[in-house]
Amino acid sequence: MARMNREEAVRRLLGQSPPPVPPELSARAARRGARILRRRARARRVLWLLVLAAAVAVTVWALTARPWVEPPSETTPPLTGW
Repeated sequence: MARMNREEAVRRLLGQSPPPVPPELSARAARRGARILRRRARARRVLWLLVLAAAVAVTVWALTARPWVEPPSETTPPLTGW
């Protein structure tokens, strides 16, 4: 499409009256927006619960396994001087 043709097409589109908007459009948009916000809030709450559960699980594991303590020796030291 040549540049002049595009400019003419744009002028024609801008010269026309805008298409009619359905009267219930704003109500539908508001309902959809509220639904999206509720869904995001629910997802955020679930993610926080998962983070909390993971933190509790790591804490319980650390308290029971005590990974910072040196493990006991697997072999006994040699007996000398008997």
